[in-house]
Order: sequence, then structure tokens, then C-alpha cells
Amino acid sequence: MSIPDWLQQTTLFTADPQIFLMAALAALCIGLSKSGLSGTATLNVVLMAQAFGAKASVGLVLPLLIVADFMGFYLNRHGGSWRRVLPMAPPAIAGVIAGYFLLGEIDNASARTVIGWLIIGLLAFKLLLDASKGALEILTGHPVFSWAMGLCAGITTMLANAAGPVMTVYLLSQKLEKKEHLGVFSRFFLFINLFKVPFSADLGIIHPRSLMTNLVLLPGVVLGIVLGWQILKRIPQKPFEWTLFVLTLVAAVWLIQG
Repeated sequence: MSIPDWLQQTTLFTADPQIFLMAALAALCIGLSKSGLSGTATLNVVLMAQAFGAKASVGLVLPLLIVADFMGFYLNRHGGSWRRVLPMAPPAIAGVIAGYFLLGEIDNASARTVIGWLIIGLLAFKLLLDASKGALEILTGHPVFSWAMGLCAGITTMLANAAGPVMTVYLLSQKLEKKEHLGVFSRFFLFINLFKVPFSADLGIIHPRSLMTNLVLLPGVVLGIVLGWQILKRIPQKPFEWTLFVLTLVAAVWLIQG
């Protein structure tokens, strides 16, 4: 497989076909995550960081996420409400601003390390959630919990587009029905990802060549959403999520080691 010259000149793809394959798989993972297979979200972060570099990948992934968020919002528009997004919005905005300054100060090698450890931390947080749901539920009624979750979501989404696990923890703690959970989830990320656009553009990680790369990868996102619906119908989600957990952990260690 060879990458055409015109594609190399107009996008971020190089002559290395491995980069194209990793990016295509990452785009598929974005679609899968928005269809309901949330475990694929962190895997796409690692794949994109390996393919294009940690900082560049943050800006590259964002437009793809926004397209998927619009699709998710449309599909889940009858569930949830914007009212449930409000408690998380102010701290999430503060977190995005903090993440913007952090991302602007660190170099690509440091960003790889930060994103790798961030993903490992989120995976550990998932294990904690699974092991002690009852203990976490005691904290959920306090405003400090909403602010802490919102701030963490804002920082992680700006640094690595990896706030999915944080938001999942928050929404699970609210004991929402599945339809409402998906509706609030899609609304929050549509709002926060649109809010991030000017910050990412100012950092120079969204530009004409990155947008052309998005255009090439967009069919993979759509395919991932369609495929995700089919997978959820046929394969138990729990084994699938644990397989992705292990793959993401290995990939995060790979990212840290460079």
C-alpha cells in the first residue's frame, strides 16, 4: 500500500502506510465510542498520538469528535436535557482554559508522557468505580463532586480529548436511565468540544491540512457508528469493553515509552 503524493501534500499523512492505518482505526474507534461502546474512546487517543504526535493529534481529533457529537445529539435528542449539563459547564470551561495553557507550554515528548499517564489514571479510575460504586455514590450529592468532575473533564478533554471516562463516572453516579444518560452525555460533549475549537486553533493544532485529514478520515467515523450499533446487538458489551481496556493500557504504556 502506498500513499498518493497529492494526499501527502494536502493532509498530515506521510508515505508510511502504517500512519494511515492507525488513523483509520482511530476514526473507526471514534464512531464506535459515539455509538455506545465508550471503551473505544481512549484507544483512539493513543492511536492518533502515535500516528501524528501527541499535541497535533489533539487538534486533529477534535473536528471528527464534533461531527460524531452532532450525530449523537440527533440520535439521542429525545433523552436527557441541557439542564443536567449546567452543573458541569462552569468547571469544565475552567478546565479547558487550564488545559489550554498547559498544552501550550509542553513539548511533544512531554505531551506524549502526560497523555499516556492521564489515560492510565482514567483506566485506574474505572477500576475504582467498578470496585466501589456504593462508596462513590455517597459523594455524588455534594456540589464539590460536580465541580471536581467538571474541572477534571475540562482539563482531560483539552489535553487529550479523553474526558469520556470522567463524564461516564459522573453520569453513572447520578443513576440516570440509559436514554437520559446518553442524551446528557451527547449534549455535554457537543457543548464542550465546540467550546474548545478557538483554543485549539490558537495553539495552531487546527489548520487547513488537519481539516483535510479530517475529511479523509470522516467515513471511518460514520462506519464506526454504524458498526457499533451492530456490535451492541450481537456481542455482550462487558467482554468487549474489557478487551479494549487491556488494549488501551498496553497502548498507553507504548505511548509513554515513545
